[in-house]
Amino acid sequence: MCDQLINIRQLQSVQNAVARLIFRLCRSDHITDALISLHWLRVPERIVFKVAVQTYRALHGDAPQYLRQFTSVADIPSRQRLRSSTSDDLCVPAVRLATVGRRAFSVAGARVWNDLPADVTSAPSLSTFRKRLKLHLFPLSYPGLVL
Repeated sequence: MCDQLINIRQLQSVQNAVARLIFRLCRSDHITDALISLHWLRVPERIVFKVAVQTYRALHGDAPQYLRQFTSVADIPSRQRLRSSTSDDLCVPAVRLATVGRRAFSVAGARVWNDLPADVTSAPSLSTFRKRLKLHLFPLSYPGLVL
């Protein structure tokens, strides 16, 4: 977990450096406004974005076959009487190794997908999905930002 946080911090540092280079900002200048004007998500939300897009593609048959086999809609017989029976939640497989297992596409993709609102997951096309997803994630990247 610690290595993962270090990698995310390093990637965020690279993203910030690129934004500073584009806007010719000093190291001491605030970077948030530059990232917002570039319409860039911060690294943790960008990771969620990429996983969600791959999951959407896998569910709609656009992803490679090896990814499609890891996405399955939760279709449990006892669920038919529940409100969730109309949702498209994915099955989150149990994991044995908490450190590695949670990062597997079958687990991470299902968790990210299940955390998204229905208006995002019900998008009719990939481009619409990407737009709705970014609109959903942008306020999470920059809390307090009014769109």
